[in-house]
Amino acid sequence: MTAPTAQYSRSSAGRPGTPELLRSVFRRHAAGVAVITAQDGGRPVGFTATSLNSVSADPPMLSFTIGTGSSSWPAIRDSDHLGVHILGEHQQELAGLFARSGADRFGPATGWSPGPYGVPVLDGVLAWLVCRAVARVPAGEHRVIIGEAVAGDPAGEGRPLLYHQGRFNALRD
Repeated sequence: MTAPTAQYSRSSAGRPGTPELLRSVFRRHAAGVAVITAQDGGRPVGFTATSLNSVSADPPMLSFTIGTGSSSWPAIRDSDHLGVHILGEHQQELAGLFARSGADRFGPATGWSPGPYGVPVLDGVLAWLVCRAVARVPAGEHRVIIGEAVAGDPAGEGRPLLYHQGRFNALRD
């Protein structure tokens, strides 16, 4: 049996592919929330990411994206090792802090310590990894960063924080 072919009229063909269309579609996609960290000349830097993906189990690899206009981009571009932190639903404020441009992300309110390879590791997260950056792939005005996990801890307590419809949310049963 063959799959039916869709018949599209001009009115049901959808909208043209544009940045606005992509943003509108992805507002409907719930994503986990992570904070990516690095060192920049001995200074910790970081940003909130919802583009985190598992790439491979063997070797253990993941990916995320960052805009080349981001204030964190130079540190991510130049760092050999990066921190990846999975946030819990109790960390909406932390997610917002790391998403705000110009914020003092590693100020007194942010608990963290130097982890493996000197990478900043945030306190109270559900899980964290330190990854060796293995590729930075151009993708429009962004870069897809591929990292290989070299250390981490999955033992945090709680439920994951989600991003949906332009805001941070908790899971509902």
